[in-house]
Amino acid sequence: MKIIRFNEIIGTERQVKCPNGGFVSNRFLLKSDGMGYTITKTIIPEGPPQHWHYKNHLESCYCIRGGGILTSLNTGERHLIRQDTLYVLDKHDDHTFQAISLTELICVFNPPLTGKEVHQEDGSYEVAK
Repeated sequence: MKIIRFNEIIGTERQVKCPNGGFVSNRFLLKSDGMGYTITKTIIPEGPPQHWHYKNHLESCYCIRGGGILTSLNTGERHLIRQDTLYVLDKHDDHTFQAISLTELICVFNPPLTGKEVHQEDGSYEVAK
């Protein structure tokens, strides 16, 4: 059994800051934890759209605070994401997310992250080895 508290992640290697200042990913579960998936608490400040395209991962995001605009770059569809909304990127969807206020998402990744991943130029993470 494991107990992982948010305040224990802050300032450790499980807290990954976007190199361009776009968000902070607090990684509760990683590949090394042996659960087969990753859970993060991602905090996104209000700001411009961020491009994410998880070509090697599936992701589901549950908004627990704030909100933003999720835009499919494949279809142009836009969705308002707000507190108590789940969005699921079940087709490796190329998308942007623009936080319209400080936003917190609980995210699940499959396959799990190793913990070192940051977004590549195309918006994806490398697959964990």
